[in-house]
Order: sequence, then C-alpha cells, then structure tokens
Amino acid sequence: MPKRAVLIVNLGSPDSTSVPDVRRYLREFLGDERVLDIPAPLRWLLLEGIILRTRPSRTAHAYSKIWGADGSPLVATSESVRGKLAQKLGPGMPVRVAMRYGNPSIASAVASLAADGCDDVLLFPQYPHYAMASWETVVVKVREEAARLAPGMRVSCVQPFYGDPDYIEMLHSVAAPFLQTPHDHLLFSYHGIPERHLRKADSSRAHCTRFAECCTTCSPAHATCYRAQCIRTTTEFARRAGLDPSRHSISYQSRLAGEPWLQPFTDLEFVRLPKAGVKRLLVICPSFLADCLETLEEITMVGRETFLSAGGESFEKVTCPNDHPSFIDFLANRVHEWLNGAAL
Repeated sequence: MPKRAVLIVNLGSPDSTSVPDVRRYLREFLGDERVLDIPAPLRWLLLEGIILRTRPSRTAHAYSKIWGADGSPLVATSESVRGKLAQKLGPGMPVRVAMRYGNPSIASAVASLAADGCDDVLLFPQYPHYAMASWETVVVKVREEAARLAPGMRVSCVQPFYGDPDYIEMLHSVAAPFLQTPHDHLLFSYHGIPERHLRKADSSRAHCTRFAECCTTCSPAHATCYRAQCIRTTTEFARRAGLDPSRHSISYQSRLAGEPWLQPFTDLEFVRLPKAGVKRLLVICPSFLADCLETLEEITMVGRETFLSAGGESFEKVTCPNDHPSFIDFLANRVHEWLNGAAL
C-alpha cells in the first residue's frame, strides 16, 4: 500500500530582517521566470542592476515592522496550520509545510517525505486563485523536486478553489465577526498581477482582456483567469453574506511599476473612498490564506494610515484564515476527499 502524506506550500519569507537575507530572498522570488516572466538576460539585468540595489533595504524595514518572536508571521502561521491539520488527521497522515521561496524549502520537504517512505502526496498550494506567479509556480516546483529527489513519488494537486462553496463558507466564518462591526464599505483587496499574465494564461488567445465584459462572460478561459476568479470569489462571498452591492468593491494591491497591472489599485482606493463618503472602511484580502507582509504591513499599517490621512475615520482589516478552526476543517475535508478518491 502507498504511504500517503500532505504537503502545504505557501509563498515564503526571508530568514531574517537583515538586508542580506532579504536580498537573497528577493533574488530567488523575483528571479522566478513565472514572476518576472521576461527573457533571462533582461531579468538578470533588472534584478541585479536595479531592484536588488535599492529594494532590499526598504523591504527589510517593512519586514521589521511585522516580525514576531517566532520570526516571519507567514512561516509561523503556516507551521501552526501544519500542526493543527496533522492533529486533526491523526498520526497516520504525515503533514509537511514548505515555502516556494526561502525556508523551509520545497526540496527539503520533498526529501523529508521521501525519507519517511511517503510515495503518494497531496499538494495543497495555499492559493485559492490560479495565477502563473503563485499557484502554477508552486505546482511546477514541487513536481520538479519530486522528479529529482523521489522519482517514484506521486503528487496529486488541489486545484484552485476560488468558488468552492466550502471555501466561501470558511471565509465567511472567519469574516463574520468583522462584518458585524459598523462600517460603510467592504473592500475586497486581491494581490495584483500584470494584465499581460491574464492574456498569457488564456490558451484561446481570444478572450481575456479582449473586451470589457470578458470576466463576466462565461468562457473556458476562466479556468486560468485570475481576475475572473477574484470576481467569482467576491460575488459568492457577497451572496453568502447578504452584502449590499453598493457597499462593496474590488481592488488589487502590491503592483510593480513598468507595465499595466490589474486595476483599481488598492492604495489609490484608500485615497478615493473617503472622498466618496466612505468614512468607516472594512478590508478583506481573500487571495491570502495567511497574514503576511502584504496584509500586515501594506494593508493594516500603511493602508490604514493612508485612509485616515485622506479623511477616513475608522479602518479595520478582516484577519486572514490563518489557523482558524474553520480553515483547518476546510483543509482536512479536502484531504479526506482525496483519500476517498474524489476529484480535486
């Protein structure tokens, strides 16, 4: 009988807030051809000639604002999720956690599973939505390392679950206490990607960004369309929570300069909304399953300051699922479905 196991993979963090560690992390992260998908020589020039000369010190400072006694919040939370899921599944089901960039590495996790005799692994990318720079790069990397380190290992993968009723219900369970607090508007802030990535992921080359209503016009392209999937998550959550359509909206955060990215931009919405009469803002970040630099520093710290400085009066962010019991249940249910042979 095959020995089964679960591998949870998230984005990653530097080993510390030191500039050298942050530079090493950014070199691995932004050196990924699915993140900066430009020809290798140009990617090297951009990284080594511009980005890694200036950005590590700024990013190190940002990390220092959220770093805890256990180190990176993302890594610490992921380890807590791993432990609680392992406890939920019982001693017969090994659970490992890895980061796409940084430590614990995917290679170390695969090697550990192989050493334990695990030859049938469920990969659970911690991304509800498909994007080549998130979900896809994790899947490709895990399969590459499995082929290199454990050729006999079978890797099954949980598909993006952006519209899964269980995911929406879990997200609502986490958000419900926050939704009860007085607020004028709920902003769904998703991680941004270049518009070009939408077109690149569209195998038909004839749908994504080709016309104004592409994301709400049914198409097979939506299976790999990040923006359409974000809209679907928002629509399903709004339906579940009974939200007033006039009191919620979508935006995208964490962009890089140089080319068109998904809009509207979250940081600019923090300035626009108070001018539009929104004084009490609630923000939810459904593309993040664990709080990290982008949610803790970019939204909760910088975003709050921007909104209040622009005339807002109160600002609150819904916590990510993190290690919430409903999220552990969601993960465990997916594992049980896999064990029972259900499609993932």
